[in-house]
Amino acid sequence: MGKKKKAAVEKEIAFQETYTRYTEFDIHLFKTGKHFKLYEKMGAFPVTFNGKKGTYFSVWAPNARAVSVIGNFNHWTSGKHVLNPRWDESGIWEGFFDDIQKGEAYKYAIHSNTGDYLEKADPFGIFCETPPKTASIVWENNYPWSDEDWLEHRKNISGKPQPYAVYELHLGSWRRKAEEGNRSLTYPELATELVDYVKEMGFTHVEFLPVMEHPFFGSWGYQITGYFAPSSRYGNPDDFMYLVDSLHQAGIGVILDWVPSHFPGDAHGLYMFDGTHLYEHADMRKGFHPDWKSYIFNYGRNEVRSILISNALYWLDRYHIDGLRVDAVASMLYLDYSRKEGEWIPNEHGGRENIEAINFLKEFNEVTYANYPDVVTIAEESTAWPGVSKPTYLGGLGFGQKWMMGWMHDTLRYFKQDPVFRKYHQNEITFSIMYAFTENFMLPLSHDEVVHGKGSLLGRMPGDEWKRFANLRLMFGYMYTHPGTKLLFMGGEFGQSAEWNHDQSLDWHLLDYPHHQGVCKLIKDLNVLYRSEPALYHFGFDARGFEWLDYSDHQNSVIIFQRKSDKKEDQLIVICNFTPEVRYQYRFGVPFRGQWKEVFNTDDLKYSGSGVLNPGSLFTSPIRYHQYDYSLALTLPPLGIAVVKLEKEQAEFELEE
Repeated sequence: MGKKKKAAVEKEIAFQETYTRYTEFDIHLFKTGKHFKLYEKMGAFPVTFNGKKGTYFSVWAPNARAVSVIGNFNHWTSGKHVLNPRWDESGIWEGFFDDIQKGEAYKYAIHSNTGDYLEKADPFGIFCETPPKTASIVWENNYPWSDEDWLEHRKNISGKPQPYAVYELHLGSWRRKAEEGNRSLTYPELATELVDYVKEMGFTHVEFLPVMEHPFFGSWGYQITGYFAPSSRYGNPDDFMYLVDSLHQAGIGVILDWVPSHFPGDAHGLYMFDGTHLYEHADMRKGFHPDWKSYIFNYGRNEVRSILISNALYWLDRYHIDGLRVDAVASMLYLDYSRKEGEWIPNEHGGRENIEAINFLKEFNEVTYANYPDVVTIAEESTAWPGVSKPTYLGGLGFGQKWMMGWMHDTLRYFKQDPVFRKYHQNEITFSIMYAFTENFMLPLSHDEVVHGKGSLLGRMPGDEWKRFANLRLMFGYMYTHPGTKLLFMGGEFGQSAEWNHDQSLDWHLLDYPHHQGVCKLIKDLNVLYRSEPALYHFGFDARGFEWLDYSDHQNSVIIFQRKSDKKEDQLIVICNFTPEVRYQYRFGVPFRGQWKEVFNTDDLKYSGSGVLNPGSLFTSPIRYHQYDYSLALTLPPLGIAVVKLEKEQAEFELEE
């Protein structure tokens, strides 16, 4: 061992004997891919050492020849604040400097074994400079949380049937300050304006497009460089905690988009971090994503798995997040995803399945639910991969829920049809029930459906203005009464007419117009209906909660189904008329004779409908229909849904209409 190397080892051992965040067991767990709280070890930590306040730094760069910290404190000059490699061959470099305090911007200057010189942001940095600046910032969180009641409530309802009505939004374009240069709202401003709005609308959860730091605003957050840092565009980490806390105090859960599928190649980011393919695969047939021109994590590397799962737990732990929606799961599962023949490498069995990614996803879910059994993980998975939301011990991937992409595509395709042709496409609106209970499905009308030339949801509806809005209300009513949890992207709740533009605010001025007001009122009331009627969520993932009464009336484009809970008195019957024709005295069988009542109708005047309702009590007749001895006759609203509920069962006598 050379004198310089020996001196460095002795210095590091002496440092470890007096101060280090690692034990031998930490290093063992890290090397074996089983350390899931690395955010307590790696990064920059303001501490007191030997009676002096300063900052401890720790970074993984196993192929570096030298690592130092650079910033304004040393005029961004490498070699002045030198980190030392740990003697245990973990590849971790660490050090303490009493002249670096909270609030300082910094990067790691890395001299690689390959001869490269790199300046990298901290992969574990919890705060970043505001883009286009790219440095990390020394920070510590001291936010005083006040969401104990929410966390206790979350714990108490865990495992019980519950409604999920999720409002998906992009923080930077939900609402902007036009009078201040069209700037986005800050986290504290959102803690007032967004919280009040979501509470008024009645959604149970919000889902944020990725809040983790990303250099390119136009990526919507899906090209992440700072996995542990909420974007500084809207404030500091404590500000984001305040937003989450405010949502919780208002009874609203928080779900984050999480992107372990790929990362960008920005010079300050994870790509070629220490001069080698540290986080990504060296072979670009596995390491490069052709769709997004980004890089794929090496899930077979133990340390990378530890870092990714630690990142997931970090948001659940430090930010009290209630769920993670995992982006682009399909791209992780298949080695040939978006690749032509010869552009991908089969697995060891000759197949197209990415075994390393599959094992990673299973472990991610197992560790998440072991540590936080009352949160939810949700997969954006667009294929027929079996068991995405089944437990791993049953051979599944272990997610709590899965986006029902097939339902979304079929529904939007059906609603684009002119109603006169819908009788030829009845199977598109009924097919989803064939597989609705094979997974724990969430019905998404997400951001992906209102971008890239697809137009808005309202813009896809056929017909004149009245018909377009009636179709939109009908689609939302169908969504809320269909089995599965719900997700709606911002703007859809009031009939945004333009495609989403991340550089602009939503078109809030549209709420000055009756049709848009009607859609907004409809969503409010649908959220009330969904949360107050157990039949709509008690068996949300179970065939016991659904029964067809009639799916075959394609000539009239009408479908009728029941939604059920474990109590007979909760039962609902949903009648959908997908044409603009009012259908008088439309008869259908019911399982119980007696007195029924219409509890919801999308054609109500308060929703800017035409007012074709079924007021008062509705009484069964002893006319056999749909294999039932009793039936009801209703007036079906044009392009509308009617929902009826049993008010009083008659056991001793029959009631005539």
